[in-house]
Amino acid sequence: MTMTTAPGEQTDTAWVPKLLALDVDGTIVDYDNRMTDVVREAVRGAADAGIHCVISTGRAVPGVMDAVEKLGFSDGLAVASNGSVVFSYEPVELLHTVTFDAGPAVRALLEAVPDAAVAVEEIGVGYRMNKPFPTGELSGTMVRQSIEELVAEPVTRVIVRSPDSSAEEFAELAHGLGLEGTNYYVGYTAWLDLAPDGVSKAAGLEKICERLGIDRADVLALGDGSNDVEMLAWAGRGVAMGDAPLHVQSAADDVTETVENDGVAVEIARYL
Repeated sequence: MTMTTAPGEQTDTAWVPKLLALDVDGTIVDYDNRMTDVVREAVRGAADAGIHCVISTGRAVPGVMDAVEKLGFSDGLAVASNGSVVFSYEPVELLHTVTFDAGPAVRALLEAVPDAAVAVEEIGVGYRMNKPFPTGELSGTMVRQSIEELVAEPVTRVIVRSPDSSAEEFAELAHGLGLEGTNYYVGYTAWLDLAPDGVSKAAGLEKICERLGIDRADVLALGDGSNDVEMLAWAGRGVAMGDAPLHVQSAADDVTETVENDGVAVEIARYL
């Protein structure tokens, strides 16, 4: 569904979403993890109107629950780790996970970037890592292990971080290596997220829609990053944040205001 309008402009459509899929960082919170009262009230208003509000993020389960707490939700469904994990809360109950053998991709990356930090997800707990990540970038319990220990068993997600590299250099590296059998996303920094091939936020949301009996045509999705592209293209209406990169905006049906200008609330206001 395409309803291209200027941010804040009202549409004439009678369409109202049945499910609202929300990215977290850069969408409902800023990059200091702050959520405004305007956004909180808008999302809660959508939930009160009967719209299923689903967090759909690259964050692991503890990071999702931080966003859920900010919204004041006590129960719901969520997509974590870019689609590798689908769960309900509270309490947290895993509904769907996808794992892969990350060893070949991790070893290939470390040959190219030997000093990189590598972390693998421990679902619902935190991360196991070979060295510390920059403060605040990961949430949950952190455990140090060797690379061989990290990739000894299949995992849902791997994060590779090189503070001395640029995002552009990491994107070029990942593309050059091929990374067979994996799906990957490059963040705004030199952050590479590896997931099982075919896994995305859209794939995770498909599982939730099946569970709820909702068609993707009735989904409104908002996001701002490269890992949102599949979700924005898949949803009945995909809306990019105003400060999203151009390739993310081009995958969406529309563009709303920036996170600083409460773009999520601006979009939700169209339907309430």
